[in-house]
Amino acid sequence: MFSLNGTSFTNNSLSGVSRCLNQSSRRVSAPMVVVAAVNSNGKPGDGSVSVLVENALTESPAPVEMEVKSTVTGGVQDVYGEDSATEDQSITPWTLSVASGFSLLRNPHYNKGLAFSERERDTHYLRGLLPPVVISHDLQVKKMMNSIRKYDVPLQRYMAMMDLQEMNERLFYKLLIDNVEELLPIVYTPTVGEACQKYGSIFRRPQGLFISLKEKGKIHEVLKNWPEKKIQVIVVTDGERILGLGDLGCQGMGIPVGKLSLYTALGGIRPSACLPVTIDVGTNNENLLNDEFYIGLRQRRATGQEYSELLDEFMYAVKQNYGEKVLIQFEDFANHNAFDLLAKYGTSHLVFNDDIQGTASVVLAGLMAALNLVGGSLSEHTFLFLGAGEAGTGIAELIALEMSKQTGIPLEETRKKIWMVDSKGLIVKSRMEMLQHFKRPWAHDHEPVQELVNAVKSIKPTVLIGSSGAGRTFTKEVVQAMATFNEKPIIFALSNPTSQSECTAEEAYSWSEGRAIFASGSPFAPVEYNGKVYASGQANNAYIFPGFGLGLIISGAIRVHDDMLLVASEALADEVSQENFEKGLIYPPFSNIRKISAHIRAKVAAKAYELGLATRLPQPKDLVAYAESCMYSPAYRSYR
Repeated sequence: MFSLNGTSFTNNSLSGVSRCLNQSSRRVSAPMVVVAAVNSNGKPGDGSVSVLVENALTESPAPVEMEVKSTVTGGVQDVYGEDSATEDQSITPWTLSVASGFSLLRNPHYNKGLAFSERERDTHYLRGLLPPVVISHDLQVKKMMNSIRKYDVPLQRYMAMMDLQEMNERLFYKLLIDNVEELLPIVYTPTVGEACQKYGSIFRRPQGLFISLKEKGKIHEVLKNWPEKKIQVIVVTDGERILGLGDLGCQGMGIPVGKLSLYTALGGIRPSACLPVTIDVGTNNENLLNDEFYIGLRQRRATGQEYSELLDEFMYAVKQNYGEKVLIQFEDFANHNAFDLLAKYGTSHLVFNDDIQGTASVVLAGLMAALNLVGGSLSEHTFLFLGAGEAGTGIAELIALEMSKQTGIPLEETRKKIWMVDSKGLIVKSRMEMLQHFKRPWAHDHEPVQELVNAVKSIKPTVLIGSSGAGRTFTKEVVQAMATFNEKPIIFALSNPTSQSECTAEEAYSWSEGRAIFASGSPFAPVEYNGKVYASGQANNAYIFPGFGLGLIISGAIRVHDDMLLVASEALADEVSQENFEKGLIYPPFSNIRKISAHIRAKVAAKAYELGLATRLPQPKDLVAYAESCMYSPAYRSYR
């Protein structure tokens, strides 16, 4: 049986989970410091000393924790009270240098700009380096939003946000959290798509790790070059299928950077625990290969054994450096690799594919909520997809799993309620031999149909879902056909960015005479039709993956299970209020996203314990309160 996580993992028993003792750490009260580890030859240390300047400072000096990091494979110092490695190593000689004055203002983790108090300016040698005024955090946010709104071009706003992140991390996240509905389309889709297309031209400073074929054989050492050692979430792409824009090669780095910004802002995971990675195996994009500003390898994409060996080395180097419980999120891999990677590593690593699993979970939540408007159960509806890639088949599989769970009907039977159209037409059994493996479960008995509109007229679906990456494919004839046999046709145009959406909100509402229940992947402005204003929903993965990831982390989960995706969908659907339904919305407003993420992470963590996949024992009595205590806050800390 195909499973969204690439495995039929159902055994609740765990094997090979090491029981470890907490290491002691020595805390030294000191001024703001940077600690550089050096070996006996006076060169940078080999990583055997792990030094952390804690974020959670109150009215005390910034402490330095000197901890011995195990060299045992998979061992990693735990942040949330989980098991820690047991084997002590000798401490390498180290030196201290004071981080104050100008260097402090250049440190994005601790820089507060004009919010440094008078006392802090004296203590940390900031006099004369800042104008005399002292302003509050809130006033800084107001000032930055005023500056960003002056830019008319979204890409300029994106670049201003990235500059702020590199200058003042806490101000960046407070700005994003306080203005999430306005800034989410800037730091992520749709603007991030344009940023990736032009990444070579706008690249200024490294925001993640670039691992190319040049690093083959030494990825373990390359990971040690990243300054943060306590990594809990990695978002990785190879840039082959960036949104609906195709192969952008090394310039796909904008996707991991954007996703991890949302992990912190929406899910509450510390920025220092996040690592963006781009795997550069070349690109087949001729425009990039001929672009003098392209920043990646100038060669055609590596495939086959060469590609597989590089990914293998990366995956096992990650586990060796950061441990069994680091979450690896695959992003924007092409179909032919996405499914294989999820299946290959789903049984050995904590992996999650947002395009397959995250999209599926957020769409299922929207469908569950939509039932409140159209009536009936999930199994009473018929689904037609345009697009049978990783997003489309992932959504379809989770819908079939939920129908099977609700009705007790075998999965093979619930799949028959779901039909798919790809580039060659309706997927039917007569095409079976030519189909890729992930399309075969959706091949049903039916005569061949070439055009989408004819498939709609023949299948008569109640739900039409687009995940094709092809813009304007839900034509007027298609939408009108849906409206002829459905009082309230459910239409999801999910492809990103906005230019690739199967139809716009205005088209969906006007062509259905205002009867469609519409959601899209990228945001659309409210639409007025016949004197009524329609606010469409956005099926944005940001509803799911930040809370889902933190749920895995706080439970110490070692694997992702399909049931976790189902409970995440249910938790999101539960957040849609009657007031939202009255406006025609099937997703809650993003202004409540931190609360929504808290609900999701508690449900996911609880499911991990129920399935026997959690290693943080004993289970906290109040998972919601525990999750809240783990959340990163962008509030400034006071330094003496």
